[in-house]
Amino acid sequence: MKALLIRDLTLAFRAGGGFGLALAFFLLVAVIVPLGVGPLTEILGRIAPGILWVGALLACLLSLDRMFALDYEDGSLDLLATSPMPMEGVVGVKALAHWLVTGLPLTALSPLLGLMLNLPGPGYPWLILSLLLGTPALSIIGAFGAALVVGVKRGGLLLSLLVLPLYLPTLIFGAEVVRRGALGLPVQTPLLLLAAITAGSLGLLPYAAAAAIRICLR
Repeated sequence: MKALLIRDLTLAFRAGGGFGLALAFFLLVAVIVPLGVGPLTEILGRIAPGILWVGALLACLLSLDRMFALDYEDGSLDLLATSPMPMEGVVGVKALAHWLVTGLPLTALSPLLGLMLNLPGPGYPWLILSLLLGTPALSIIGAFGAALVVGVKRGGLLLSLLVLPLYLPTLIFGAEVVRRGALGLPVQTPLLLLAAITAGSLGLLPYAAAAAIRICLR
């Protein structure tokens, strides 16, 4: 599993498979929104939690179509399916690699973008915490969606249509954590719900994704 993780990370950095692309998209969102809204800092601060979470969600979505497609095209996925490593483990490693090149850098960059969007000071710790809790769910849900479209030519649009509805609960509760934290309101309920979504996704979706891949390879 370690060798597979290193391989996926190396390919992502060499081919520009998500790291720079996701960060650039996230940064563009934070730059363009203030230009569109105008110099109204109060409005920017109010919409900052939702904008930051929408930006993170869309940035994570950019590289999902390549999670299994490249391995399917060059035959690596067939070798992984017949290797001693369980397919559930392969899905987990792929999702972890995706999170390391997208979710984790986005979380690290989020305070700077929050500053650009005039996020209130109390919201910064909750922004980082919500992204740390929520972005793993985005990666594993994305892995499930990518597994469903393995072998489908130009399946990027179909993947987006499948994954975006599944992303909505994470988006809603993640943005709510930041909004409540910025206003000084209790955050326990949305934070626990966000953690429950991530835990449930990590516990169930690798098996569903592995089953979808096995069906595709038959």
